[in-house]
Amino acid sequence: MKSLAMVAASLLALNPLPASAKAKPNLVIIVADDLGFSDIGAFGSEIRTPNLDALASAGSLLTNFHAAPACSPTRAMLLSGTDNHTAGVGAMVESRLEAGAENGMPQWGYEGVITRRVATLAERLREGGYHTIFSGKWHLGLTPEQNPAARGFITSFALLQGASNHFGGPMGPADNPNLRATFTLDGEEVAVPADFYSSDYFTTQLLRQLDARPRRKPFFAYLAFTAPHWPLQAPEADIARYAGRYDDGWAVLRQERLERMRQLGIVEAGVTPARIEGYAEAWDRLTPEQKRAEARKMEIFAAMVDRMDRNVGRLVNHLKHSGEFERTLFVFVSDNGPAGEGADRFARLPGMAAFLAASDTRYTVMGSKSSMLFLGRYWAQAASAPYRLFKGVTTEGGTHVPAFVTFAGAPQKGARRSAFASIMDIAPTLLEAASLPIEPIVEGRDVAPVRGRSMLPYLAKLSRYIHPDDEAITIELHGHRAVRQGPWKLLLLNPPAGDGTWALYNMNNDPAEEHDLSADFPERTRSMIEAWHRFAAETKIAD
Repeated sequence: MKSLAMVAASLLALNPLPASAKAKPNLVIIVADDLGFSDIGAFGSEIRTPNLDALASAGSLLTNFHAAPACSPTRAMLLSGTDNHTAGVGAMVESRLEAGAENGMPQWGYEGVITRRVATLAERLREGGYHTIFSGKWHLGLTPEQNPAARGFITSFALLQGASNHFGGPMGPADNPNLRATFTLDGEEVAVPADFYSSDYFTTQLLRQLDARPRRKPFFAYLAFTAPHWPLQAPEADIARYAGRYDDGWAVLRQERLERMRQLGIVEAGVTPARIEGYAEAWDRLTPEQKRAEARKMEIFAAMVDRMDRNVGRLVNHLKHSGEFERTLFVFVSDNGPAGEGADRFARLPGMAAFLAASDTRYTVMGSKSSMLFLGRYWAQAASAPYRLFKGVTTEGGTHVPAFVTFAGAPQKGARRSAFASIMDIAPTLLEAASLPIEPIVEGRDVAPVRGRSMLPYLAKLSRYIHPDDEAITIELHGHRAVRQGPWKLLLLNPPAGDGTWALYNMNNDPAEEHDLSADFPERTRSMIEAWHRFAAETKIAD
């Protein structure tokens, strides 16, 4: 059997590498923002995503991949390889729950930034000889010591907040530091041009950094789009490509997506989707004008995904032209399930109601810089099917996201891989691909252990799983909890999403999380609750 080091160098391809191919691979992570499980073509979407689909078809589609239920916790887990509390983002910085604090100081695990008790993937790779670059949404801290330039990225262009107007500008009152739009170039605040559009400009900045890098080193590039996060905005020509496509409503779209996912093998052919009370009826109750406006929202959303995909194509073409493509390992993932929130969720924030009220709501300007639109829970559940709910909760709909791994030099031909995987697994996977150990000391400081596991042995078919069935993988955000152990999932949702009690599901038989088996398997339930309490004690989560 060939050595694991050889296999890792080629993403565990089935044929040994020639001696000339043993150079370390380039590493690229692409993160979409609020992209639902079926929002790209490779996972069942009708949206045009030929570039992502081509990358996916040359790699391994991870059909059971899980992120955190929201943006910054996922990013902290991705970069650190551990849970969001240990990394410092036990709650969204924008949330009032961040005030799990005493005397105005956030408690351990709720700092709202990626802390220095963890090492970032960029810090580890830079120490290992990689040139590290970043472009896009950071969302892990606003101060200079929290900037990507201070956390391992040699060059960077960053939007520090969680989102912005896609044509440039804040997504809330400018006097709220978490809602304005702060852009930095290598740590220094900069303005963006008048023709700014998020996906275009983030990609342009990444390509600029690639061109300026030293050629003697392998590179790690992290491209973090804000598309298709609200506000729904896209160039008019892109929106026009989807005119009329969604006029039949969300229930029809959900059924179309499910059928394509079954045909593609993304979900089991006989899967039963989560029930949504009054789902089709909600569309039928709308007036013709309301239907027209709702369909327009989905047209804009599709245009945002389409535009993001074309920018992925720009990156791929750039790497092909520079001769780096076949030496590059790509990871693509969404940061959470589709966004079901609406304006009502944010209107309570200081100054936000007035900001939203100033948005132009006329149909003719929907999707423009002056509009402030949300996709809403009904369209979101078309994308999260067959799973339950959406972003913000620890149900499958909130955490089960599209993902794939592709090494252009060793194509896997679109293999569907269904083992449970976590966003924490990306860092150890890339470190193993780079033949770098996971050191306990980075940049001279002790750092927290990595909880994730490398996916490479599984992708090479040297292992049947990424996480063994007896390993408990736990996630918590804003009181919503989940413990995954083999096919079992223990779930607790706080009101209004749930009743605050534990429920047990067998994900092999019930991916929609509809049949609570806790009474039938009391010992299993008890042991998984104990696993939760151990995790909560380790990560200082208050009951």
